Amino acid sequence: MTVALHRAFDWRGPDRIVLVHGFTQTMRSWDRLAALLSETFQVVRVDLPGHGGSGDVDLSFEETAEALGEAGGAATYVGYSLGGRLCLRLAVDHPELVQSLVLVGASPGLAGAGERAARRAADEALAADIERMGTAAFLDRWLTQPLFATLNPQPDDLEARLANSPAGLATALRRLGTGVQEPLWDRLGDLKMPFLAITGQEDIKFSRLAEEMVAAIGVNAQAVALAGAGHAAHLERPVSFHRLLTAFLLLHSVAR
Repeated sequence: MTVALHRAFDWRGPDRIVLVHGFTQTMRSWDRLAALLSETFQVVRVDLPGHGGSGDVDLSFEETAEALGEAGGAATYVGYSLGGRLCLRLAVDHPELVQSLVLVGASPGLAGAGERAARRAADEALAADIERMGTAAFLDRWLTQPLFATLNPQPDDLEARLANSPAGLATALRRLGTGVQEPLWDRLGDLKMPFLAITGQEDIKFSRLAEEMVAAIGVNAQAVALAGAGHAAHLERPVSFHRLLTAFLLLHSVAR
């Protein structure tokens, strides 16, 4: 891999955690959580292609997962939505790098070819909208989806999202969207590392997907739904999320 993703480090503690954001976000979305985690752990935050400091990076889904592993190294990977799908791909391709895996509102992809084709068409239309509307107008529309009804974006997170370019976001949709992702349902049973799927209780669709993933993975996997939260559970209930994540990380610390 010759293309490096933009990243930021906080080198405290013996165990490393890599935090990977969702679509339209940047590493800044993790600021509050990273500040808390860095009191105990090494924290690495990564900007995905088309976002933040990686805004000009153009990689396929598989290439991005490889670049993510190069940016983070051997660690616990915590990924939200798009970031979770990429962390999952890294885990099945390079389990030696993923010491434990935490997915937040993420899925293994769409199983049916027809579903993937329809999603690709929808994402292409959405990418064209971004290019036509610009980032600010698109974000206004994006964040009013029912999926984010319980989310109140923090000023720093929103400021960072607004700095993303329309071209970068459109390319990310086309290259990293669920429609172009190889479904990983058949490979979930290969995951042997500790696995935690976190969702918000209000996010019924992804809570169901989390339970299905846990059933496919086996005894090393668990799912937890946070009360009063929707799709972005880590942003909507940061204190509860931090407690849950820290307990999981300490339980599976490689330094124990």
